[in-house]
Amino acid sequence: MNREIYITDYNCVTPLGFDVESNWEVLLEGKSGVALHQVSDNLEAFFVSKIDSEKLEKEFNKFFDNQDFTRLEKMFLLSLKPLVEKHPISVETAFILSTTKGNISLLKNKKDLPESIYLSSLAQKLADFFGFKTKPIVVSNACVSGVMVISVAKNMIQAGKYKDAFVIAGDEISEFVISGFNSFQAIGSEPCKPYDKNRNGINLGEATAALYITSELNQNEKFKFKVLGDSAINDANHISGPSRTGDGLFASVQNAMKEAKVSAKQIDFISAHGTATLYNDEMEAIAFNRMELQNVPLNSMKGYYGHCLGASGLLESIISMEAALQNALIPSKNFEEMGVSQDLNIIKQNQSAEIKYILKTASGFGGCNAAIVFEKLS
Repeated sequence: MNREIYITDYNCVTPLGFDVESNWEVLLEGKSGVALHQVSDNLEAFFVSKIDSEKLEKEFNKFFDNQDFTRLEKMFLLSLKPLVEKHPISVETAFILSTTKGNISLLKNKKDLPESIYLSSLAQKLADFFGFKTKPIVVSNACVSGVMVISVAKNMIQAGKYKDAFVIAGDEISEFVISGFNSFQAIGSEPCKPYDKNRNGINLGEATAALYITSELNQNEKFKFKVLGDSAINDANHISGPSRTGDGLFASVQNAMKEAKVSAKQIDFISAHGTATLYNDEMEAIAFNRMELQNVPLNSMKGYYGHCLGASGLLESIISMEAALQNALIPSKNFEEMGVSQDLNIIKQNQSAEIKYILKTASGFGGCNAAIVFEKLS
């Protein structure tokens, strides 16, 4: 019999704040981190969600003396520190990192490859700092990484390889990433509008997020979410475009809900991927309708945070769990008029709601799709 797996703590560092509480307060006010930024001298200004570097440095200096870290590493350390202080690390504790590009900015103007450009070295550096005793695990599967990292932790704990895990995810805005998305004209010329008729592309973002996942509960936990089911399916459609019929996402959601033993009528809220690109939003609408989820309240957080790549899935999972704890639904920012062919119940304003079962989905380059179901226990 599989062990039951619980999430009992989390944290995040974003342009909207350096912890979950401050993020939630700003989200309730409807504020967004997306703004026009000059990312580098070599690129025009783009709408992105970017952490203020001076504020980040000030926050980091409150808690850390060692300055031998990159900007992204400082974001990681800030997000993970509060969790490590509350939950002991043992020889049965896993450290799992999700990122798509890691320290990619270190490659600029470098003739030799710095050690921490390698994702394995980045993970080891963070693990060593906090004294983890097991070899770090890296999950880097395009934009589903932040959802899959929870699945990896769940499945490895259930397999008996670990007792608990610290899961962390992050990516930062860089010239490399902006140039890549801009090269195939995916970046919007205004704040993104997921599922809206007038959407014209994504906004990129940056963030780090962390959560603690365990098979053993204690009496001091402030909240508990059970990880009921998960799945990841690749539709093998295209290097960057999703299946037009939503096959991979449909199968992922179907499998996750089957493992969770939860029906479409029981799902209270969907935290969707919602990139504001033509094919992604349409594909999601088709997949959700195929699963008879079209009436479930749904939002995309991309209008607040932009697309944070490897951090998106984990950050949005955390915000969805916080929404359940607060019994509140946040609107899908900038949505006005339906721009997909299938019906969806897009959340348009702050509203109270009893949320027990959450479905979180993500899709990414290479045809990858992932879904996970959470149950709020307290």
